Amino acid sequence: MSLKFALVGNPNSGKTSLFNELTGSTQYVGNWPGVTVEKKEGKVKRLKEDVKIIDLPGIYSLSPYSLEEVIARDYLLDEKPDVVINIVDATNIERNLYLTTQLMEFGLPVVVALNMMDEIEAQGDKIDIQALERTLGIPFIPTVATKGKGINELLHKALQVAKTASAAGLIKPSQAIFPDKIEQNIKVTEKILISHIKRMDFNPRWVVLKLLENDEKVFAKINASDALLKAIKPYRENLEREYDSDVESIFADERYRYISQIVSKTVKRKRPSGALTVSDKIDRIVTNRILAIPLFLAIMYTVFRVTFGTVGTFAVDYIEVFFNEKVVGLLSVWLEAAGAADWLHSLVIDGVVGGVGSVLIYVPQIMILFFFLAILEDSGYMARAAFIMDYFFKKLGLSGKSFIPMLLGFGCSVPAVMATRTLEDEKDRRLTIILTPFMSCGAKLPVYALFAAAFFATNQSRVVFSIYLLGILVAILSGVLLKKTVFKGKAAPFVMELPPYRIPTLKSLMIHMWDRSKDFITKAGTVIFAAAVLIWFLQSFNFSFQMVEDPARSILGVIGAVIAPIFAPLGFGDWRSAVAILAGLLAKEVVVTTLGILLAVGEVAEGSVELISTLQTYFTPLKAYAFMAFTLLYMPCIAAFGAIKREMNSWKWAWFAVGYQTVVAWLVAFLIYQIGSLFGLG
Repeated sequence: MSLKFALVGNPNSGKTSLFNELTGSTQYVGNWPGVTVEKKEGKVKRLKEDVKIIDLPGIYSLSPYSLEEVIARDYLLDEKPDVVINIVDATNIERNLYLTTQLMEFGLPVVVALNMMDEIEAQGDKIDIQALERTLGIPFIPTVATKGKGINELLHKALQVAKTASAAGLIKPSQAIFPDKIEQNIKVTEKILISHIKRMDFNPRWVVLKLLENDEKVFAKINASDALLKAIKPYRENLEREYDSDVESIFADERYRYISQIVSKTVKRKRPSGALTVSDKIDRIVTNRILAIPLFLAIMYTVFRVTFGTVGTFAVDYIEVFFNEKVVGLLSVWLEAAGAADWLHSLVIDGVVGGVGSVLIYVPQIMILFFFLAILEDSGYMARAAFIMDYFFKKLGLSGKSFIPMLLGFGCSVPAVMATRTLEDEKDRRLTIILTPFMSCGAKLPVYALFAAAFFATNQSRVVFSIYLLGILVAILSGVLLKKTVFKGKAAPFVMELPPYRIPTLKSLMIHMWDRSKDFITKAGTVIFAAAVLIWFLQSFNFSFQMVEDPARSILGVIGAVIAPIFAPLGFGDWRSAVAILAGLLAKEVVVTTLGILLAVGEVAEGSVELISTLQTYFTPLKAYAFMAFTLLYMPCIAAFGAIKREMNSWKWAWFAVGYQTVVAWLVAFLIYQIGSLFGLG
């Protein structure tokens, strides 16, 4: 029989690390909220039994105010897993146990993984695990998910609990957590509920709590009648009069009071109350109002300096030589020996190797960039960056929580758009979806690297860094404009728990770097490969499917000539540049692939030199910068558009988003080129 274990916990509690240990998966582990935005599934590798693990989104409570809370709660209610494994951050146990008390009320079997116990020991703190178990009536297993400690014990306890759970799968908490006068109201209300609904699939106590909290989603879930709601209303009003507050706030306060009592008896801290932690001391500098943003910019500039400086350039040059001497050389010899036709030789060398290779040579720089971003995220610094930007965003009428998807956008726009699910307000969510693609994803990096090497050889890191800053600036200005016009309204408050600083593990860094880089490499073997073949064909044949010597007379040449005038005011009105922009809708890497095929032929290493030389006949530094800016800002790739449509749940809003992005791209590139020309920079 197959069993289902659900992983539930606060953001940054180590849930994804535990999921990886249990399933052998390599989901990215982050040290900031918002890494998991939807449930993931996998099978336990350590057991003979058939056990499926469901990794639910990180949540602070089961009150359905955000999409991740809705996903988690609905899964627990509808699927009823055999065991809920609640991951609790032992270093922040008081905050984490709030969710634990809510999970217990579901009536599902719960096992607590008391995670990050190594940090507790390092701090000299003590947790009386047996006392916790006696008080709450559920098992607590100490774990260190990042090191695989306590995992086997946790699994065996979960299996034991699953096998001994009642047939109905519903259990009652061993101890009431509210004061007697609240418990009396709950008991009476529970009798009323049972009298109106004779049979239901949910724990009556949990349903009563939600009815008293006026949870409309639960009303719909149990098909609550008007008579039932009318009968319960006096008890809700009675509690609100008694405590002079709404019921939800009353329950929250009492939960924390109960948890505080438990923690005071079971947790002994070595550090005096109110003493500053190492994280607190670092934050005095990192989140300082004056130093925070300059420090953030300095850190990011250093990252780009290394990526596009000596280290990154050396790695790219090495890959170029490898392609030239090994791949191109061997293929050319083999094709000539086999007597391949000229068109086949051109397809393989100029189309496939020239097109795909012109992108793959930038893999080292992409991996270096993602490696440093992984350090910033895993250490906890990126969470501070979001906190820093919240103060700045509020001044502009935006939600600071929007900055988290935007940070993810530096990797890929697709998961970044999906991460907007963490925003509760629909207007803020749609606005963030529109703005997030302005963050430069990894797919655009080869375009910057190519043009920076061709036109800004001595200042590559500064130029690329400025493009990334341009994306942020355009996003901010667009946010202000749209917030005052299309998305009027007050920005939702941003509440975020800052994780403690942690030293990233090499395993986590490598997983993060590879996870993001492999998407780029996979594209090179699929989308970019197919695009290279298609582009080679379209630039080699006319509409009569006859091979042409002059690419301007080819299918691409004709199409490019039609759309080129659109880009002429931006400085790059040549048909080849226009076609490259159009091809970039498939994937932004294809921009380089297209230029590599149309402007240069032959070997990758020599071809890159030839490509750079040829680019310099079509572009000036000003035109090149305008081209880079347009690539940064215009409609994202097809995959990102699909994500926008899916998350917007509206064709109208999806087309508005990509239309706005493309218009902004045209205007920004236009201003760069025209103003630059006025100052004689053309």
